[in-house]
Amino acid sequence: MTVVLVAAAMWLLAASLLILRRGRAERNITYAALTIAVAMTLNTDPVYRLLDKLAGGDNLVTLVADVALMIGVFFLGRGVMKASERQPKAVRLALGRVALVTAILGAVVAFTLIDLGGTTTNFMLELGEQPAAAVYSMIQFVYYGIVLAAMAVLAARQFRNIEGVQKLPPASLFIGSILGVILSVVVIAMDLAHVSGELDLMAEIAVTYEPLRLLAFLFLCLGFAGQPAARTLQARSRERRTRELVDDLRPIWAEATKARPGISQNQQVAVPVDEPDTVLHRQVVEIRDAMIDTRVNFAVSEPERELIERAELHLVGAGPAISSAATSPTTTGDEKLGR
Repeated sequence: MTVVLVAAAMWLLAASLLILRRGRAERNITYAALTIAVAMTLNTDPVYRLLDKLAGGDNLVTLVADVALMIGVFFLGRGVMKASERQPKAVRLALGRVALVTAILGAVVAFTLIDLGGTTTNFMLELGEQPAAAVYSMIQFVYYGIVLAAMAVLAARQFRNIEGVQKLPPASLFIGSILGVILSVVVIAMDLAHVSGELDLMAEIAVTYEPLRLLAFLFLCLGFAGQPAARTLQARSRERRTRELVDDLRPIWAEATKARPGISQNQQVAVPVDEPDTVLHRQVVEIRDAMIDTRVNFAVSEPERELIERAELHLVGAGPAISSAATSPTTTGDEKLGR
């Protein structure tokens, strides 16, 4: 049942990413969602039985599904890495192609050494007492653990470097990655217990397997789907705030352009009202120009000055370094806004 839920969640994530991230050059996350969705679908019992029967009944679909999952996890890590800057060398190695190819080759070699028997949907439960099967499983989960640990490091760095609603996706990615690392440790412990004949210990450890797998995939899905959603919400919030500032500055702007006519007074140069950032930029520039022009009689009150500075900070993105520049009396409106 868990496999079906995870497969459905991954197909839903893939569909949402295809919609929310359309037109974006970075496709690693979309590739990851599609590949993992395929892997999870292959592991659902009806699909597995049908395809493995067509493949000869030697559990070869297990290898195909597991390799697909490894590739999907590789793309997950690459997607997180692409969104980060100055990754540590260890992280780059963990998320690199060499690590993936090494893990896949090791898994394939181990798989060929397993006495496979007929089709079974309980591959590790029935064959896990074989050392080759234990090695096959552990290679995969060591790789997953390494990649997810690297993802957790990058997600933690992203969380520290951003603000507001944008913190939610990396927080979810961090939780999902940590849960995935714990899941990897649990599976490796189960493999060791199974191959050493400690079946009671394996059964006790196995209790945590399904909840951990479901929660890990859930948080990872929320993290990756949440990134474009958070950006959309933030963009809408910014536009709403921009329009509010445009309205607040309108009376000051009218007085400023009355005292010192600017480009907006030129009938042939229309200010696009459907682009609030452009309108706000024009307002701030013309107000600042009127403030520093000694030829005209124009002054603003202290509350109005604070409003203008808030608008400047909003346009360039509020931050400590920007704040000090914005309040500098020697910086003109044109210089601060890059006109």
